[in-house]
Amino acid sequence: MDTTVDFFGLFSLDVGLVIAGILVGFVVGLTGMGGGALMTPILILFFGIDPVTAVSSDLIVSLAMKPIGAGVHLRRGTVNLQLVKWLMIGSVPAAIAGVLLITWMSDQGDGEAVATLVKTALGTALLLSVATMIGKALFSLRQYYRDQSEGIVGNADDSVFGITVRPIPTLLIGVIGGVVVGMTSVGSGSLIIVGLLLLYPRLRAGGLVGTALVEAVPLVGAAALTYVVLGEFHPEVAGALLIGALPGVYLGARVSSRGQAGIIRRALVLVLFASGLKLIGVPPMWVGLGALALVLVGPVIWTLVRSTNGFQHKPQLDPNVPFWRLVLASASGTPPRYQGESMTDEPKPEWGREKSAADPL
Repeated sequence: MDTTVDFFGLFSLDVGLVIAGILVGFVVGLTGMGGGALMTPILILFFGIDPVTAVSSDLIVSLAMKPIGAGVHLRRGTVNLQLVKWLMIGSVPAAIAGVLLITWMSDQGDGEAVATLVKTALGTALLLSVATMIGKALFSLRQYYRDQSEGIVGNADDSVFGITVRPIPTLLIGVIGGVVVGMTSVGSGSLIIVGLLLLYPRLRAGGLVGTALVEAVPLVGAAALTYVVLGEFHPEVAGALLIGALPGVYLGARVSSRGQAGIIRRALVLVLFASGLKLIGVPPMWVGLGALALVLVGPVIWTLVRSTNGFQHKPQLDPNVPFWRLVLASASGTPPRYQGESMTDEPKPEWGREKSAADPL
């Protein structure tokens, strides 16, 4: 269906793309994730846009949004500039190489083969993003309870300077992330964050996100500008997305500051999982069954994760709370108290911060 509206013959605007930009921007502002992982599949699957155009347009929109979050983290001092430097050395040329590879293949004339390649690479990147989101949540949960047992409170998790930078492995993380971003627009956040988490386990949430966000600006910028130089800038697509995405990010951030985004994060994981399966060519019936399995099994597994402090000990469930309520709480992103405290419906003033810290998914 054509959703383009003509404004008195002066210009035309695809309202559908504006709405897509608002939705994706809202999710990014609300949860801090999901930009490229949502935008590119939406453009390909729902609007039928050419994969190369979808990737380039998403990168241009991301380039407009990334500096906002990066500036916040720079002001807060949650950025390790040494890590940023080595990530940039690897990621920027790798992203340019990824763009050149895709556009070169497109110029060879086999558009169908290029579209298939981009869809497969994008689907694989989405499934990796789902795995990295879940892995990051597990590691963050374990670290939260370790800090709690050691009496570490406050902003200790924002310290980013108590680590020894390992240049070569960090550079390799940048290279892998750069190639994936250049070819698919996905991974500037999720893949690089998990790579840093595995390489620097002492680097906690604030430092991980801040460092990855600042590094994402030159990474996304290099990929986006390369697409522009090669003639892959499509203002009618990128402009409509920007018109929606910028206010969407603002609204999402405002909502996020007033409440929890757990249910949105879980829905995001489900959408990315189903989109990834579809893009790599899995038949629709199996996509549906896989999504259904994730909906039914995921909350049960996350209940066990939380009740064991991230698989660090045997399950400790409140005997006064039925297991089904714990599963429902894990599915909704509003975790109850698990160890010895009764779960009531009366919220306590300090519980909002506790929920956010103890439930990173």
